[in-house]
Amino acid sequence: MPSYHHVRTSTFHVRLRLRLHLLMVAIIFLTQSAYSVMGFARPYSRPATHAKNPLLKTTTTISDARSANTSSSRVRLSQSTNYSDRSSKRLRIKTKTMLSSIIATLLMTIKPAGAATAAAEKTKTMLSTVLAALSTTIKPAGTATAVASAPSYHLTRILFLRMLAIVYIAAFSVAKFQNKGLIGDRGIAPAGKVLNDCQKRQELRSARRKEWAEERKKYSQKGSWVMNKLSDSRIATLFRDKFWYRTDRADRPLPCLLWLAKDRRNLNPWLDGLANTGLLLSSIMLATGSANALLIFALWLIQRSFMSVGGVFYGYGWEPQLAELTFHAMFLVPLLSMDPFFGSKSGVFAVPTLVLWAIRFYLFKIMLGAGLIKIKSSDKKWKPGDMSTMYYFYETQPVPNPFSRQFHFMPKSWHKFEVWSNHFVELVAPFLLLLPFRKLRISGAIIQIMFQLTLITSGNLSFLNWLTMAPAILCLDDVFLTNNLSSFAQKVLIGTPMTSFFAASLKSGTVKLLHTPMPRMVISLAFFMLMANLNVKVVQNLLAKRQLMNASFDKMRLAGTYGAFGVVAEEREELIIESAVDANGPWKEYNFNVKPGDVNRTPRWISPYHHRLDWQMWICAQTGRIERNPWMLSFLLKLLQQEKDVIGLLESDPWDGSGSSPKYIRVEKYKYSYNKRGSSPYWNRERIGRYFPYGQGVLTEAMLKDIIRGR
Repeated sequence: MPSYHHVRTSTFHVRLRLRLHLLMVAIIFLTQSAYSVMGFARPYSRPATHAKNPLLKTTTTISDARSANTSSSRVRLSQSTNYSDRSSKRLRIKTKTMLSSIIATLLMTIKPAGAATAAAEKTKTMLSTVLAALSTTIKPAGTATAVASAPSYHLTRILFLRMLAIVYIAAFSVAKFQNKGLIGDRGIAPAGKVLNDCQKRQELRSARRKEWAEERKKYSQKGSWVMNKLSDSRIATLFRDKFWYRTDRADRPLPCLLWLAKDRRNLNPWLDGLANTGLLLSSIMLATGSANALLIFALWLIQRSFMSVGGVFYGYGWEPQLAELTFHAMFLVPLLSMDPFFGSKSGVFAVPTLVLWAIRFYLFKIMLGAGLIKIKSSDKKWKPGDMSTMYYFYETQPVPNPFSRQFHFMPKSWHKFEVWSNHFVELVAPFLLLLPFRKLRISGAIIQIMFQLTLITSGNLSFLNWLTMAPAILCLDDVFLTNNLSSFAQKVLIGTPMTSFFAASLKSGTVKLLHTPMPRMVISLAFFMLMANLNVKVVQNLLAKRQLMNASFDKMRLAGTYGAFGVVAEEREELIIESAVDANGPWKEYNFNVKPGDVNRTPRWISPYHHRLDWQMWICAQTGRIERNPWMLSFLLKLLQQEKDVIGLLESDPWDGSGSSPKYIRVEKYKYSYNKRGSSPYWNRERIGRYFPYGQGVLTEAMLKDIIRGR
């Protein structure tokens, strides 16, 4: 009979071998799982069970198509077994072999003795049965069945990039035609003044740091010599002075290409140049359906440049929302290649799954934030028991379109249904976007897309709704697009020179996703962890009782929290600007492009285009006295001065061709409401009173200059 020491030593070695086997199995499983989660991972083959696709007119693979483009020859599809099948089968065989080894080790350790003989024999018999079952399932590599495939997002990425390009074309078109009047050299709020104020803050902070550095030399601090040398180095000083200390009033750095301008009194060429460059780059992205990280970074930097100097005219929630989505998109595309099916002759690289999930969360927090801001607000019209918000919204929204009046006069029961539907879309449906179940996730995406399309038809909300649709596209996949889009829609939305070849490979089951290089995997993981960290405060804000709307919690504004229309007005108030040559009249009104003014004019449908001044006039009417909108003083002054770029922001100049210029100006406030459908005029309006100057006075150019100077 073996001694106690011998049995204990033998048991220790058996346990050690068992733990090593389990560790090896865990390493294999975790490695493959990490690859799969990141979306770079193992190659896969899609079974050819999808519906017929009108683009699938050839069986040439994407790899063959690349060869055909270089050698003008078409290689027929190989009938050999897929590498992806072999890779997956090898993984399964290796795992089962390891399990078999573990069970065999256990069988060797079971030695029946004494009273435990029956139990030991029973356990041994059970393990032998399991081992036999595993052995029968381990087959040679060529005989294993096909494995389930992971979804592909290459065609989806093409559609996403094209939607993002449409948004940028709208945004940069607005910049090209409006920036000179808004933030130009002689505009309402010149960008040069913003840069000068920013530089003054930088110079003050740099001077304080120099004083602190001199004071620090009087004291010796152990262990800080290296850090002091690094912080005082030329590179660190240059970084602080040229970027980190150049902040806005909220102490946030302003990344802006206008810093490169030598003369800040002549920024108009720079504003036009940046807008034209953005239009060119976004047009390339729209035409090709592809982009690389450098192109996306250029779009992001131009957008951030306008945001940095745009003031109130770039203070809307969709501006940082666009910049944040662009930052995400930078990690969704290849670094240099413009090939939407970037890879090699043996296959294509998978679209990074971690980035896909980050963008889905981006959409999730936007929609959930929009819903929470409504139910947390003091506006009872969003709450059960009232639910009348939509009855007022179509009439009081910033910029109505031709269909807004039709929506307004729908039955009140329908408006209540709209409010309930809005709460469902913004508070319940967003959770579908984060589910791992494909059908539910696609359903959530379709709900969001249909919701945004409804908003587009009912009002002019700039490019906000178009922008919000873009991340929803990434909840779909290639199979969904090819199975549900018509031939014409596929050519328009996802068509590229290589799309038909990729779709053919998709149907035939020969799409191979290659292992992504380790540097790209590390970058994607680092990006995911960065956004997860930045969004912690965003989630805390969503859960807070007093939720902030359209705010960011990091200095670079890489992640923000969003929301809109927490409170909806019940009456529409409009500001009407009038000027005259004589203080006793006659007074002439200034008509804006889309803002209600002329009661006979039908609203226009301009989405995704946007008239920033018109929107800002609506905000001015909602927020009360002119002291909360100091930009308007400058606007009134520019109107009296007949500033060409500012007058160009309006529909027309009432003094054009009159041979005279206005000397006096005033702002009246009116209440507007829809006339009945089919009736004329389109609007009814009723004068409320004088908005500015207060009382019954009028303003002159000299008076406005004194007021502005006094501020």
